[in-house]
Amino acid sequence: MNGLALAKNHPTSDAGPASNTARFDSQPLEDAIAASTTDPTRLLQRRYGDASLERYSPANQVIEVLLRHRSARRFFPEPIGDDLIKVIVAAAQSASTGLNFQNWSVVLVRDEARKAKIATLAADQQFIRDAPVLLIWVADWARARAIAGWHNAPTDGADFFDSTISTIVDTALAAQNALTAAESLGYGACFVGAIRNNLEPIADELGLPPHTFPLVGLSIGRIDPTDKASIKPRLPQEAILHRERYAAPDPQLIETFEKRIGAYYESQGDPHSWIASVLRRVRGGPSMEGRERIRDILVERGLPSW
Repeated sequence: MNGLALAKNHPTSDAGPASNTARFDSQPLEDAIAASTTDPTRLLQRRYGDASLERYSPANQVIEVLLRHRSARRFFPEPIGDDLIKVIVAAAQSASTGLNFQNWSVVLVRDEARKAKIATLAADQQFIRDAPVLLIWVADWARARAIAGWHNAPTDGADFFDSTISTIVDTALAAQNALTAAESLGYGACFVGAIRNNLEPIADELGLPPHTFPLVGLSIGRIDPTDKASIKPRLPQEAILHRERYAAPDPQLIETFEKRIGAYYESQGDPHSWIASVLRRVRGGPSMEGRERIRDILVERGLPSW
């Protein structure tokens, strides 16, 4: 299926305002890049903020959906029915999972008061309140422990650090599948990592049992045309892809990306430095926003992670 056919399933274009043709590197992005979000080569150029990238192949419908991803934060109040939720969760369950243990759960939140409470706890982000659906992805060892209890079996293996890692990986893979499924059906979505700012009260609000914790949220809905977010540039592949052996970061690649992402932030009316954001988080302190306690919280919730 070609790009034009794919676009028919995506009424909410992510082309964004004309200002998204701001300069990346030393040249402006070509008009064609800003005008089209279906051609794979142009999508790739937008993903890296680099109009000089050569023709991209191979490509298919799945790759186009992935390259088109953007985080939507303005939604119509249009309800999302259970049929769509079933499809999205089925896609999530189709993700790879360690030993087929499927150590995750997802909590569907539609109640306006509950969404508002979670939004306040998650950095007071309005889009969480506005989206018709909030899915909270839960790292879950409670189910496996319950199975062990039914069979009078020991549960020591659930306490190891690798068990915590495996459930986090499984949960993240499932959540990403869900986001891609929603976007492939023409919906917008945005992950909510800030639920970990106040992990305990959100777990209480959702009635989560011991041996579980909320890992990430996902807001889903039809995108409001006033949402101007576009495809956000990523680091050059040369900074990410290591061949055979790991190579030390190249300062020039990072500086190149700083310019490209800076131009993107300016086009969104939010000028700031990506490098400064990295330095702030690496420094710790207030930038952790309560997440520095997660290790202790996991222990309290029955995930000692030895």
